[in-house]
Amino acid sequence: MALSIAAGWPQSAGARVEILDLRHFSSLDLRPLLEDEIQLWSELLSWDYSGSAEMILRYVDAKILPGYAAIERGRILGYSFFVYEGNKGVIGDLFVSNSERRPEAHEIESRLLLHVIETLQQSPGIHRVEAQLLAHESGVVDRAFAEQGFQKHARLFMVRSMHDSTGEHRLGSNEIEVRRWSENDHPAAAAVITAAYSHHVDAEINDQYRTVSGSLRFLNNIVRFPGCGTFDPESSFVALHKSTGAMTGMILCSRVREDAGHVTQLCVLPEYRAHGIGETLLAATTANLRQRNFSLLSLTVTATNEPALKLYQHLGFETKRVFDAFVWEG
Repeated sequence: MALSIAAGWPQSAGARVEILDLRHFSSLDLRPLLEDEIQLWSELLSWDYSGSAEMILRYVDAKILPGYAAIERGRILGYSFFVYEGNKGVIGDLFVSNSERRPEAHEIESRLLLHVIETLQQSPGIHRVEAQLLAHESGVVDRAFAEQGFQKHARLFMVRSMHDSTGEHRLGSNEIEVRRWSENDHPAAAAVITAAYSHHVDAEINDQYRTVSGSLRFLNNIVRFPGCGTFDPESSFVALHKSTGAMTGMILCSRVREDAGHVTQLCVLPEYRAHGIGETLLAATTANLRQRNFSLLSLTVTATNEPALKLYQHLGFETKRVFDAFVWEG
C-alpha cells in the first residue's frame, strides 16, 4: 500500500495519479517506460542505458526491487527504486516518461521521491540515504530532498571528444610506471581509493570511500554490474612506484555506448599528486579509446573539487550538464 503524502504538498494537479509499490508490477508492465528512459539517456548523455534497464526489469520480475510506480488509469507514468546497503539506503533512479512532460510531471516526480524517502527514513536500521540523479538537471527535484533534511552537492557531467588531444602529455617521472588494470588489483586499488578520499568532499557524498571494505564493494559494483556502463579493463590503468611496486593511482573506465567511454574512477594518493600521474592515466585511457575508434569520453566531478575540475578543463573536458548529489544522515 502506498504511503501517505507529506502534509503541505498540493493535490490538485496529478491528484488522480496513484503511487503503488513497484513489486506489484512485472517487466511487461514496466518495459515501455524503460524504453522511454533509454531514449532519454541516449539524447542527454550519449549513454546506452539498455544494460541497466534489463537488470532493473530482471529485478522487477524477481520481486526484489523496492520502489514505487506512478499509475494513471492502469498505465505506468513513472517509477523510482532504491536499494539497501547495510545501514544505508541508495536511491537508484527516478524517471517520469518523456511523453508525460505536462505541468504536473514534476509533481509526480516529487510524489515518487517522497514515498521513497519516507520509506527509507522509516526503515529500521537505516541511518543514511544517498542519491545521485544524473539525468535530472540541478535544482529540478530539490524540494522533496530539502524538506526531508538532505544536504546537496552540485556535480558536473563533463565530456570530451576523442578527436581532441588538448593538454595530453606523458609522465616525466622515472619513478612511476603505468600498466593496464588486472583482476588482482582490487585490494590495492581499494586501499588507494580510501586514502585518496580521506577528508575529501566525495567521501561525504559516497561513504563507501571512507573504508577499505567499502571501497572494495564500490570496485566490485563497478566491475560486475552495468549501473555505470560495462566495465572496460582494456582502457583502465594503474600507476605503480617502480622500486616498491606500490600502487599510487588508478583510472577505471566503462563502455556506456558502442563508441563512448565513461571514467568511473580516477584517483591518486595524496603524497603523489602534482606529479602528472592523473594526466598520464587519463592520457593512457584516451589513447586506448582513440585507437579503438571511440568518439567520446565522459566523467563526473563534484563542483567544489577545484583541482580535479581544473585538470579536466585543461584536458579539454567541457561541462554538458549540472546535476545534484543528495545525502541524509539520520
